[in-house]
Amino acid sequence: MAIWHSIEKPTLLLNSDIARRNIRRMNEKAKAQKIRFRPHFKTHQSAEIGEWFREEGIQTITVSSLDMAEYFARYGWQDITIAFPVNIRQMDTLQNLAKRIHLGLLIESPEVAQLLGQCLKSMVDIWIKIDCGYGRTGISWNQPSEVAALITEIRRIPQLNLRGILTHAGHTYIASSQEIVRRYREAIERMNRLRNELGEFGSLEVSVGDTPGCTLAGDLGEVDEIRPGNFIFYDAMQLHFGVCHPEDIAVALACPVVARHPNRNEVAIHGGAIHLSKDYFKDGEQAIYGLVALPEGDNWSKPLPNAFVRGISQEHGMVHLSSANMQSVQVGDLLCIIPVHSCLTVHAMRSYLTLDGKIISTLNKD
Repeated sequence: MAIWHSIEKPTLLLNSDIARRNIRRMNEKAKAQKIRFRPHFKTHQSAEIGEWFREEGIQTITVSSLDMAEYFARYGWQDITIAFPVNIRQMDTLQNLAKRIHLGLLIESPEVAQLLGQCLKSMVDIWIKIDCGYGRTGISWNQPSEVAALITEIRRIPQLNLRGILTHAGHTYIASSQEIVRRYREAIERMNRLRNELGEFGSLEVSVGDTPGCTLAGDLGEVDEIRPGNFIFYDAMQLHFGVCHPEDIAVALACPVVARHPNRNEVAIHGGAIHLSKDYFKDGEQAIYGLVALPEGDNWSKPLPNAFVRGISQEHGMVHLSSANMQSVQVGDLLCIIPVHSCLTVHAMRSYLTLDGKIISTLNKD
């Protein structure tokens, strides 16, 4: 039975069949190339959805915060990497978690390594964060002497087990499909060049993790593990840049239409920044805050042509429609908005409604 009649306010819909298929496909790709799959759980943030990964035999995961690590540890995950630089103000909490699970941490300075050595009593895995061109954080891939100095410091501290070097090629998220593959391969090449230059330190693993590269690159390259996250749901940005197809998108935000403006082919929806975030991508000069689909049986339709969320405020979304769709959409109808960034929409909404009517909570709802 369709769930549309039960929706009264912005509601995050989840097609669990698509999500499970996306998990299975990425897992099989990693297994076929004998690469460890450590999916990033920051996208779905749900213990129940985490069980879908377990059903595929996955035991190693990535998270983006210590709070998220503690949440998933409570649900039995025992091998967790926090893919965010260590926050030294959380050292007590970090120590308590390290006693209970196999914990991986990211560092990029000798100072943090020294503080970990002073505070931690339990062994932790250490990954050195490398910047391969994204420009967010990490030691630059072309500074092997700086990485070597950090390795030397890490090796002096008994509680720190150096695993290898880790990067996130986040600049693949804003490129065309061909450029995505080029940037992914460039990042792999740079990581392996750095690994070779650090050969005196013995065997170091390489960990990478971005959904666009891991989706589009047929050959994942000479890496030991991949850590994509967004692939479970994909979103409007991934669709725009050719990373996925409409049938790969597993979430949409159902939003009531609250006003019509036929003179400018627009409707207002209850669904704004506090539901979708303010992420956007550009299509020419137009900022796009979400794509638009319609309820269709027990699912939502493909994105409508010439329809998009063109503006957003706290509770409002302003949706441009084609003339034909404008005539058929009425106040009280639902529009299904494909979010630009599914990770942020999940974080904002805190729970899902599956297409068969089940509510699934996230760590922010528990």
